[in-house]
Amino acid sequence: MSSWFASPADASARLHATGYLADEATATTAYLAGALEKPLLVEGPAGVGKTELAKAVARACGAELVRLQCYEGLDEARALYEWNYKKQLLRIQAAGDQAWDETHDDIFTDEFLLTRPLLTAIRREEPTVLLVDEVDKTDVEVEGLLLEVLSDFQVTIPELGTVSATRRPFVVLTSNATRELSEAVKRRCLFLHLDYPDSEREREIVTSQVPGLSDKVATQLVEVVARLRELELKKAPSIAESVDWARTLIALEIGDLDEESVRRTLGVVLKHSSDHQRATKELRLAAAR
Repeated sequence: MSSWFASPADASARLHATGYLADEATATTAYLAGALEKPLLVEGPAGVGKTELAKAVARACGAELVRLQCYEGLDEARALYEWNYKKQLLRIQAAGDQAWDETHDDIFTDEFLLTRPLLTAIRREEPTVLLVDEVDKTDVEVEGLLLEVLSDFQVTIPELGTVSATRRPFVVLTSNATRELSEAVKRRCLFLHLDYPDSEREREIVTSQVPGLSDKVATQLVEVVARLRELELKKAPSIAESVDWARTLIALEIGDLDEESVRRTLGVVLKHSSDHQRATKELRLAAAR
C-alpha cells in the first residue's frame, strides 16, 4: 500500500480536507504518483492550481514541502548543491603547513556542503514533497540535472560519491507549457493536465474557500469570470483571483455583482490596464445585448 494515499478516493477525501477540491483525474493521478513512486508532471495555464496541488499533498500527508522555483539562468549550484568556498578557504588558511591531501579530505565534507532543493529532498528521511515549480522556465540544459533525480532518486557529488534517497519524495513538476519539455523528462513522469474548471466546479471551490459568500453572488462571480476568460486578455483570472474577488465582495458588503460593482473591484482579478479596458467594454456590450 502507498505511504501517501490508500486509494484515489482516499486522495480525493484528504485533499478535500485541506481545501483542495480535486476532480477524479487529479485524485487518481495523485494516488498513482505515490503508489508507483513516479514524479508527477502537471501542465496547464497559470492559476489553475498546479502549485497548490503539491502544497495540498504535503498538507494532506503531513509532509515537508521542498520547493525549487525555476527561472531562466538556474544552474546546478542553485538546484543541487554548492561548496561553501569562503569557509573552505578559511580552513585551508588555518591548516597552514598541513599536507594538502589531509586538507583536501577535510574541506570536502558535509560541514562545507550547501544543499539546494533537489539534494535537500533526496537526503531527507521524513516524508517530503519536492515541488519543481515552472520547470518550463529553465534552460534545456537544466533538465539534464533532473534526469538522475527523476530516474533513480539519487545525486552524484564527485567529492563525496552518490547520495541515494532512503525515502523517496513525492515529486511534482509544474509547467505552464511555455516550451516543450524533453521526452526524457516526460518518460519518467506521470502526466496531468489541469485547465480552468467549469462554472459549477469553480463555484464549489469559491464557496468552500469563502463560506460567507451568498449563493447569488457566487453564481454571478463565476459567470463574470468565465466571460473574462473568453476574452483575449494578457492575463486571464486565476482560480486564486476568483477567491480573492469573493473575499473582496464580502469585505465591501456587496450583495449584487452588478456592472458598477464589477467596475469598482475589477482590479482584484485583472492586473493590466489594457485588460481593464477590454473587459469593461466587452462586459458592457454583453449586458446591453
